[in-house]
Amino acid sequence: MDIIKIDPENLRSSSYGIRKAAEAIWRGGAVVVPTDTVYGLVTMATDERAVTRLFNIKNRPSDRPIPVFVRDIEMAKKVACIDKKLEKILSLVWPGSVTVLLRKKDKLPEKLTAGRETIGLRIPNYKLVNMLLAELPRPLTATSANISDQPSSTKIGEVLAQFRNQFLKPDLVLDAGDLKFNEPSTVLDMTSPKPKIIRIGATNPKKLLEILSI
Repeated sequence: MDIIKIDPENLRSSSYGIRKAAEAIWRGGAVVVPTDTVYGLVTMATDERAVTRLFNIKNRPSDRPIPVFVRDIEMAKKVACIDKKLEKILSLVWPGSVTVLLRKKDKLPEKLTAGRETIGLRIPNYKLVNMLLAELPRPLTATSANISDQPSSTKIGEVLAQFRNQFLKPDLVLDAGDLKFNEPSTVLDMTSPKPKIIRIGATNPKKLLEILSI
């Protein structure tokens, strides 16, 4: 498990780490990266072998789907069913810490969605992850960097400790030190005519309800 220290406030000085992370992901590897919520475990969401490896690293039960980062709404359209009205709503909640459940298209590994007809998508508001998405023009996994049923964390020491004694480990860790505390993403279900807020996170619920009334 290689570790590269980076400064998310100075991405120019972190370009080496970002490039190495992109190379590892492109080869099917799994990389721990800081995100706008907690440390995440990122791999290519369209690569079935990489997704299977991520499940094994996390000891994640096969019935738990994995959410996905996308670069923009055009990328989201490639993997989910999005009409014009839905696109308008998504343009108001993204980028940001809102994960939206949508009807999936058949372009993602079955394991990623745990056999469900839906997929959780998000455009993050975080430059480092957005740079990775720019380097890798495919969706990336957006799961937390932790062993299943263990807590996710913003503290790099806690993240490393969880994987240290595992047989399977992430290929690379981008160490940005301890992250600022952030609420988890809000989860919004848009798979039916009446939207549902499944989980309230960092997003202001009043503002979200105003957007959904469009």
